[in-house]
Amino acid sequence: MSTTLETDICILGGGIAGLWLNARLRQLGYTTLLVERGALGGGQSVKSQGIIHGGTKYALNGKLSSAAEAIADMPDRWRACLDGTGELDLQGVRVLSEHHYLWSPGSLISNLAGFFASKALRGRVEQIKGTQLPTVFADRAFKGKVYQLAELVIDVPTAIQRLAELAGDSLIADSSPHLQRASDGGIEAVRLQHHQVKAQRYILSAGEGTESLLSDWQQDKPAMQRRPLQMVLVKGAALPPLFAHCLGSSPKPRMTVTTHPCADGQWCWYLGGDLAEQGAGQAPDELIAKAKRELQELLPWISLEGTRWTTLPVNRAEPAQSGLVRPDTAFVQPVANALVSWPTKLALAPNLADQVIEQLQSQQVVPHASTPITDTLTKPKVSAPVWDICFP
Repeated sequence: MSTTLETDICILGGGIAGLWLNARLRQLGYTTLLVERGALGGGQSVKSQGIIHGGTKYALNGKLSSAAEAIADMPDRWRACLDGTGELDLQGVRVLSEHHYLWSPGSLISNLAGFFASKALRGRVEQIKGTQLPTVFADRAFKGKVYQLAELVIDVPTAIQRLAELAGDSLIADSSPHLQRASDGGIEAVRLQHHQVKAQRYILSAGEGTESLLSDWQQDKPAMQRRPLQMVLVKGAALPPLFAHCLGSSPKPRMTVTTHPCADGQWCWYLGGDLAEQGAGQAPDELIAKAKRELQELLPWISLEGTRWTTLPVNRAEPAQSGLVRPDTAFVQPVANALVSWPTKLALAPNLADQVIEQLQSQQVVPHASTPITDTLTKPKVSAPVWDICFP
């Protein structure tokens, strides 16, 4: 006979968004249980580049879009948390770079894109020169321009680890949670292998896995969309640190590069941007060959001799949009006694938590459940960094 665990809030999905929300709710006095069917952060979170966006890349056409406005204050909120003065104490999370950069290879169109972005964002973009340049651009062969952004890049695995610490005893590992449908169409309980969880509210925050949770619950709305990427990974001991969007001839970054530490002491360049979007349908070898040509053209002074290469397919899971466009903000929608959510971007995890808390308050959901005894339950592990998974 299964044991019933009663809690105020049951969260399904332990990525950055679910873990952030869990920590915020516990601060407010709610009892919580977070159910994760794999490793914490093992879906989209650990595959993120770790950029805490401030909206710059959404303004490369010279206009402040709603997406740029929605995400503008996220870097400051994350920095406060990393300093231990924000809504969550994320001291100890590794910051890979205090700034992200825009980098122009020198063509007229890409230079203009950077200029317009700097005007549109009023102080959030600053052109830098000379000794201010990151090491990778300090070579005399570089003839382009570099803009420093008021954004940062974090090491996502250490962020997941810290948020797991803030979760205390509220985490449960279960490979096949089942949403039991109530007679009124809501969720009666979450059935686990040896227990069931009953809560005032259920939060679906499982990224791509939310679609199967909705199906299990026999709900067809809100619908989910997938926007695919194929990231390129380059590993080598001598790769210099690079954290930058390369500007191209379109409003999208031609390439976005971040640099990550591997367990063996080497470094991994993680390549996204338009390269990864356009490469979603390509064969891995074909995409790797294209990435090599791009890097040879853009950074010819950087030696890639002895490096290892691979690719990683990634699905960005989001609420369905007309034309498969990118949503501007995190998404939270009430459905019966649940809230269905997608953060849409790593940086927007605080925004998702804000929306959930606002919904709970508007629905007058207040803390009242006692803390469930969970010390005998299996706890989920933190996902290994994707660079170590891809280069075993």
